[in-house]
Amino acid sequence: MSTDISIETMSVAEKVRLLESVWESLCAHPGDVQSPEWHREVLEDRRRRLEDGRATVSAWSDAKARLMQLGR
Repeated sequence: MSTDISIETMSVAEKVRLLESVWESLCAHPGDVQSPEWHREVLEDRRRRLEDGRATVSAWSDAKARLMQLGR
């Protein structure tokens, strides 16, 4: 299927709606979406870092607040 979309002329709201549509389409058939090998490697590295104390976890509200500060 070919769809011609001029992303450069779309508003931000239109782009967000397009992204939501693509995401919904992908979620409709989750078995068709395969994660690349590097995803597994990253997750395993993060698990090891948590287990040996080199990483910590944060509540989503705290992480979101830190990300919002970065955007200022």
